Amino acid sequence: MLVNDEKKEWLERIRDTFNNKIPFNQVLGLRVHALDTDRPMIRFDMHEALVGNYIKGSLHGGVVSAVIDVTGGLAAFMGLQKKLAGEPVDVKLEKFSKLGTIDLRIDYLRPGIGQQFEASGYVLRTGNKVAVTRIELCNESDQLIAVGTGAYVIA
Repeated sequence: MLVNDEKKEWLERIRDTFNNKIPFNQVLGLRVHALDTDRPMIRFDMHEALVGNYIKGSLHGGVVSAVIDVTGGLAAFMGLQKKLAGEPVDVKLEKFSKLGTIDLRIDYLRPGIGQQFEASGYVLRTGNKVAVTRIELCNESDQLIAVGTGAYVIA
């Protein structure tokens, strides 16, 4: 039972960090939807401040980029957590202070039109110092808006 309680605490603290302690995530309205070590997901709703093309009402490219970056960082962090299995929760969470983007490539596939968006990411490789992730951003109709590949320092 203690193991399940520790896992629940660990996941809640990660969710709290991404949802409540990173002001930029709050500005964009990002919320962690799923905290899976293999494929975490972030959701957000469209609102006026996120519009880039006011005629089409589509997401600003910078918003797309930022969401892909945040999701890639979360995927890298969760991939690192997987490598740290068995370590105390505080040791696992302390690694967040080391996380940073090294490189990010984004392919914009179609205009970001929709009311709700979901980004998911997964790790391609988690090394000792760098994690490489793949990220997808879709709208509520499951249309692929953009994809990205990110490299993140994790140590």
